Amino acid sequence: MLTLINTNRMQPPIAPLGLDYVAGAARAAGHDVELVDLCLSPDADAALADHFRRRQPDLVGLTFRNADDCFWPSGESFVPVLERDIRAVRRHTDAPLVLGGVGYSIFAPTLVARTGVEFGVRGDGEPAIVALLEQVRGPRHWDRVPGLIFPQDGQLRCNPPAWPPRLEVPVARDLVDNPTYFARGGQLGVETNRGCPRQCSYCADPLAKGRTHRLREPAEVAREVAGLADRGLDVLHLCDAEFNLPLEHALAVCDALSERRLGERVRWYAYLAVVPFPEELAARMRRAGCVGINFTSDSLHPAMLSVYRQPHSAEDVAAAVARCRAQGITVMLDLLLGGPGETPETAAQTIRSIQRLEPDCVGASLGLRIYPGTQIETRLVAEGPLEAQRGLRRHYAGPIDLLQPTFYISPALGERPAELVRELIGDDPRFFPPEEEPCGAGEACGAGEASGARDHNYNANQGLIDAIAAGARGAYWDILRRLRRNVQGA
Repeated sequence: MLTLINTNRMQPPIAPLGLDYVAGAARAAGHDVELVDLCLSPDADAALADHFRRRQPDLVGLTFRNADDCFWPSGESFVPVLERDIRAVRRHTDAPLVLGGVGYSIFAPTLVARTGVEFGVRGDGEPAIVALLEQVRGPRHWDRVPGLIFPQDGQLRCNPPAWPPRLEVPVARDLVDNPTYFARGGQLGVETNRGCPRQCSYCADPLAKGRTHRLREPAEVAREVAGLADRGLDVLHLCDAEFNLPLEHALAVCDALSERRLGERVRWYAYLAVVPFPEELAARMRRAGCVGINFTSDSLHPAMLSVYRQPHSAEDVAAAVARCRAQGITVMLDLLLGGPGETPETAAQTIRSIQRLEPDCVGASLGLRIYPGTQIETRLVAEGPLEAQRGLRRHYAGPIDLLQPTFYISPALGERPAELVRELIGDDPRFFPPEEEPCGAGEACGAGEASGARDHNYNANQGLIDAIAAGARGAYWDILRRLRRNVQGA
């Protein structure tokens, strides 16, 4: 028997899509599976105690979706919560523990060593968990489990990551309480592909999911969406790193959704790269039910686009916004301000250029979360010890530990960079401006008031939580945008 535990506590709650897929794979292989969902449990310790009183599994899997909230100045780490959950599980069972999830996969060996679990799986959990269960119950040939990390002879052994060439996941989605997540979280996730070959200098997605596209059959995606729609779960977010890469696959998924006339039954949002985004894709996405796109625009200044290794130009961003406008698709542009080389002039040019494009909303994130193994980390380390660099921002003392939220903000932006950015934005209501000072212990930094959010840190955003409870549905940036619009029109 397999017990799966959702350790993610972020609010509004995000349904654990990976656990749904992993549970389906294990069940399809003939294994008994149960879920303990700590996100929906008012008392995590009681939920764990109740489960393990009733069942003693062969293996316990814990998912770790987010290492932290990825926002400066809040910089809230979720590792202490994971460690606390592991200690609680240990009190109730001697079964081996295995870690998985995107947040875990970025820091895989570090987290296995730090938490003392028996196993971790880096990469896709669906094939790995089935193989691991077979070995736990049988010959214990750990080298045969894809992506497995395990201690052996005093060292950690790391099998090659579990990134099979083709992505196959179950479509039933029947273990997780998706209706409750939909009611409390306002949307559900679906994947159409995993992996990303792009070279963005700051991004950890390729570290967790691989550097090649692994695609699902479009008809299978449509079956999954139809199954959710049949249950009234009709607002979705595609969890792909960039839905439009590769372009041919995105077009095929749209066609598969349209063939089932799902565009008339569901509303969905997606992350997209700025290029490629031809008119044909915009039209097919809208026909298939897409109502909102969040573009990874990062900057509109050529020097900063080069730093971030983005292939698009300011003209490409303008064309993307125009194509969304033509199709009636709401558009958000995500900026990443403060990278190496950012100056008041480059930031001002980006913000002025964005304002001329008139997107529906803009996320003005300030500061790069530094992940191990990214090009940004390599660049900064080459310039000298991270501890000595003026642009480093963190809430902890001692040696640099990239498992903890560690950020970089260009020192050229001054001592109060968020204040500078807010001045550049002015009173433009389309922007989610950055917050400045670190929050005190226990505070929910960036949390929105009932009238709307100050920035777009979704974690513990009370305004967002209240809006969903009142019936709002959609991508969180779109709900926050509508909150602001309603307040301004009041």
